[in-house]
Parts: sequence; C-alpha cells; structure tokens
Amino acid sequence: MTDRALSVVRAGALTCVQDEGRFGYAHLGVPRSGALDLPASRLANRLVGNAPGAAVLETTLNGCAVRPRCAVTVAVTGAPCPVAVEGRAVAWGAPVRVPSGAVVEVGAATRGVRSYLAFSGGITVEAVLGSRSTDLLSGLGPPPLRDGAVLPLGRPERGCPHVDVAPAPGVADELVLRVRPGPRADWFTADAPRVLATGRYRVSSASNRIGLRTEGPALRRAVEGELPSEGMVLGAVQVPPDGLPVVFLADHPTTGGYPVIGVVPEPDLAAAAQAGPGTPLRFVLGRRL
Repeated sequence: MTDRALSVVRAGALTCVQDEGRFGYAHLGVPRSGALDLPASRLANRLVGNAPGAAVLETTLNGCAVRPRCAVTVAVTGAPCPVAVEGRAVAWGAPVRVPSGAVVEVGAATRGVRSYLAFSGGITVEAVLGSRSTDLLSGLGPPPLRDGAVLPLGRPERGCPHVDVAPAPGVADELVLRVRPGPRADWFTADAPRVLATGRYRVSSASNRIGLRTEGPALRRAVEGELPSEGMVLGAVQVPPDGLPVVFLADHPTTGGYPVIGVVPEPDLAAAAQAGPGTPLRFVLGRRL
C-alpha cells in the first residue's frame, strides 16, 4: 500500500498546518485560527484539486522543505518565493507533479511573509474541534513543524486545473487597512481618530499570528482605568496602555480588557498577513455599520 504521508526535512522559522479554522467555539475561549491569508490558501488548494478548506502548510519568511512518500501534486502560493523539486527550480503559483521521495523546497519569501504549500489530498492530521489548524495561542491542533516530523496525506478526490500559472495579487509596498468605529471609540480623546487616520505607522517586528502590532504615534485615552473583559472579534483594533494599536489576527484571544477603537473588515486581513516588519501602514476610517 502506498504510504500517503510526507516527512519534514527542514521546518523553517515557523511552519504550521492550517485550514479555514474552528468556528463556533469563541464562547469557550477558543479562537478561530486558520490560515492568515485565506485567499492564498484557497488558491493553493484549487491548484492541486482540493476543496477550499483542505489543510495546507503555512510557512513564515524562510520557507520549509518536505519529502512526500508518494507521488503528489503540490502548489505554492502566498508570498512569492523560489520553489524547487530535488534542487531543480519549478513554478510558483502553479500545480507541480512531484515523484515519491523527491524533496520539495520552499525558499525564503522575496516579498511578503507567509507562503502556502498545498498537496493533492490535503494534510490529514487529526482534527480538533472540527479543524486541523495549529493554534499558537491555545495550543490546539498539531504543533508547529519540527525536522523529522511525519504528516499524513489524504487521497485526491478530483483532478487539478489545467493551468500553467494562476494570477494572484502582489504584495503591496504599503499596507492599507480600513477601520470601522469600534465599541469603545468613546474611551479615546477627540483627536484620536485623526491621529489614527493620519499617523505614520509601521508594522512592528513583534507581530505574529495573534496580532499585527504597530509602531507610530500613540492614541490617547479620555477614560482611564480598566475595562471588564469583553468579547473580541477578528480584526479588532485594541489599544493597550502604550497607546499603539494592535490588529487582532486569526489566533487572537477571544476576550480582552483593553478598549477597542475600531474593527478592520476581514477582507483586509489577508494583506496584513503578508506585511513584514517595517512595512508602512495606513488606517482609513469608515462609518459604523
């Protein structure tokens, strides 16, 4: 019987299994998790013939290398990067047939932060609460990859698209995030929205899957003291005591005690997933829904 699995040759800085996440458990303190750049993850799956929610590998900055133990079709999307099979360059953003035992090398991102590696049949590690995603905050799901780890693969269910390369959005030089007023906007001084909209912010190197942290002008509060913990949503712009906004991403806590000045719509968060440290960041304020 064919061994439908892959072994990890090089885990990289942070490579983890991700699908579309866990839904319906925020009331139990479980974040949604899932791929930070969902459009890129879905495209990789489409290129290899998987359903959109099949589990893929999400790499961070310097890629990874794996050795499938069976013939498999792979595709790499997200942050552009060199891709090689047994040392020979192959296409990024396109389906590539890989023979059993060949090493697939995903190189360092040339733009952006996170690349997505999909395999025909998907990664079939055990699901936890309906998802195979690694959650760095709660520890649910499989641990981040380590050299020598073995991951099971499912069986392909349909053919791959007949394309040479798939169009994908590039990584912008500036990150632009729309912000709708949040539930605690009145906790800030009258000039805070202007500061948020006109301030020169940059993405902080302290950013991770939990939140995108910023560097720039601090937002001043009009109300001092602490809030009772309240629910937090994906895209919430929370402001800790240092006044620097934090945009909550997929592994964010489900409750928090710092005021939320606004919320970034989910469609904008894929670009946030690809914004590296030092990327200029501009907030665009919109109206309350």
